[in-house]
Amino acid sequence: MAVVPDFHKRILFSDEAHFWLNGYVNKQTCRIWSEANPQVYVETPLHPEKLTTWCALWAGGIIGPYFFKNDEGHNVTVNGDRYRAMITNIFIPELNNHDVQKLWFQQDSATCHTARATIDLSKDTFGDRLISRFGPVNWPPRSCDLTPLDYFL
Repeated sequence: MAVVPDFHKRILFSDEAHFWLNGYVNKQTCRIWSEANPQVYVETPLHPEKLTTWCALWAGGIIGPYFFKNDEGHNVTVNGDRYRAMITNIFIPELNNHDVQKLWFQQDSATCHTARATIDLSKDTFGDRLISRFGPVNWPPRSCDLTPLDYFL
């Protein structure tokens, strides 16, 4: 901050979120506050259908959301190939409207983010301004999420 006073305005925070289509709420990432324990028992399917969404947030605005779907329009999980396709086809073209040389890109340590091909693709765009596990600025191991998207997306 002493060297670059507006550094906080240059970080592109990114993350994915899962939205279950049957009303299920992931208690690990979502807290519901109540005055009393409702003592409710709700059965849920073992593998409920969900929609995975990605977006990036920074001082310049929001990029996304992007919904992970296959060619037939069905919801799919995120893997390295799908993540890199989204980065290549959606994220990088959107960045063409901005001065990428001043921006930093942050992603967590999800496997699709840390695959060698994904790190190489991100480094091609951001160089040493990549905050990621196995990136030039390493994501802290076993850290909690450091992204404001956990409170936004």
